[in-house]
Formats: sequence, structure tokens, C-alpha cells
Amino acid sequence: MPLLKGSVSLLLLTLTTLLWGIPLVVLTLLKVITPGHRLRLRVLQGLNFIALNWIGLNLWWMRHWLKPRLEAEVPEGLCQDQRWLVLSNHRSWTDIFMLQLVLHRRIPMPRFFLKRPLIWVPIVGLAWWALEFPFMRRLSREQRERHPHLARRDREATERMCERVRELPIAIYNFVEGTRFTPAKHDAQQSPYRHLLRPRAGGTAQVLGLLGDQLSGILDVTLDYARPDPTFWDFLCGREGEIRLHAQRLEVPAWMPGGDYYEDTDYKERFHTWLNALWKDKDQRLDDWRRY
Repeated sequence: MPLLKGSVSLLLLTLTTLLWGIPLVVLTLLKVITPGHRLRLRVLQGLNFIALNWIGLNLWWMRHWLKPRLEAEVPEGLCQDQRWLVLSNHRSWTDIFMLQLVLHRRIPMPRFFLKRPLIWVPIVGLAWWALEFPFMRRLSREQRERHPHLARRDREATERMCERVRELPIAIYNFVEGTRFTPAKHDAQQSPYRHLLRPRAGGTAQVLGLLGDQLSGILDVTLDYARPDPTFWDFLCGREGEIRLHAQRLEVPAWMPGGDYYEDTDYKERFHTWLNALWKDKDQRLDDWRRY
């Protein structure tokens, strides 16, 4: 039965992708050939409309077919006309759908930081490109030192997204650890946290430095799964256990807007202190959940 349920879920996901993929491809082609900034912005708004309905349809069948056991705490006063930065830990591809289950149409159209190879995912990769999601290379420190031009391209992609946020309400989502948590990655990093990987500061710092004065706030999200090794396939099969999500609203500290993480060493050190403290609190929350 779980395999049958997973197969039906995969079919539903494929059908919704094909259904909304057709108008998405049409608008993507139109965006490529449309002259003028204002007209392209109108096309992007149309793409946002398609994406929001695509997300909404997937969430609808997931609620009624998979019935995820999600226990969520979300702050009041969220609005689609505001701009947000959403920070979260990362356990599974299921995270994206859990975040959308509680935030869809409560805050604006999401933009995720994505690994560059994901641009080649059929239809979905095209959608992410057309919607101007930033594709990042996720370079190690050694790679950044050897290939500084690649690191610059990542920063430029973030800058382009931030410029768009000034024109349209957008929610920027960042899985700050940069990859899904596994015990092997935890050990390889020698992470100081019990349940989390080390947070990567660069993208988050750049967004807050460029857009801090434009944001309505930061949504700090903590996700946890009852099963120790959650997978998206198990979620589609209905085998996922209880999922907990806690979101808290944080104000952007007054010292962040206008800061330059890459050039100002004092700002960089202060930002790391702030982010590590946030991750320490998140780790304690996970510890408390698992203890009780």
C-alpha cells in the first residue's frame, strides 16, 4: 500500500507539473522576447501567478491525500504585500512543502537559493530560471580562493534577486546549512551543534545588507521529523511520521542594513556571532523537542 500511495502521489505531482508547465513555458518564451523592463516585469507577475497556483494545487492534494501530521506554530500578522527573509534548517526535500503548507499565500511568492545543477531538472528547472531563483555554486573556501570569479557570480545572482525584491513583494527562503543534514555530514564538519550543520553566512548576510531596510522581518523556522532519516519518497508514500515546525518573527537588527559582509571584517565577525547564536537557540529547541 505505501508503494501504491507513493506511485499515485508521484503521478499527481507529475500531472500538476504538466498542467501548469504549459502556460509557464509560453510565458517564459514571452519573457525572453519581451522588450522593455516594465513589460518583462508584467510577464514575471504572470509567472508568479502560475507558480502560486501550481504550489496551491500540490498543497491541496497533499493535504487531502497524504494528510501530513504537521504540528506548526506560525506568528500572526503575516502579509502577502510584505517582503520577508525566511531562514530554516534543512532535513529533506519535504521541508519545502512543509514550509509552503504554513506560509503559502500568507507571505509573497517564494524565492529559494538553489544549487546550480538543479536548473537541469525538467520543467521545474525552467520554472525556477524563469522566476529568477538564484542558482548558487556553493563553493568551499578553497574553491572560492582558487576561483574568485565564480564566487563573484554567486554574489551577482543574489544582487539581481535583491534588485527584483525592491520592485515586487517576494519572500526569500534560505536553507542556511547549504545542504540536507545527515550524521555523516555533521561528523565531517565537526559541527558544534548536536542536531544541525554549520550555518553558511554569506548569502544571508548579503541579503540583509542589501535589503535589510526593505524587509518586514526575518522568519526563523525550525523543522524536525519524528523519523530520524526523513525522505521525500517516504513522504509521498504516506510513511512520514509527525513533523514539527516552529516559526518566529525577528526584527532585522539596526546594524545590518548597508553592511558589507565581504569587505568589512568587523561586520563579518558580528554577523557570524549573530547567526551562530540563532543556530544555538535552534539547536536547543530541537534538543527540547527530542527530549520530550
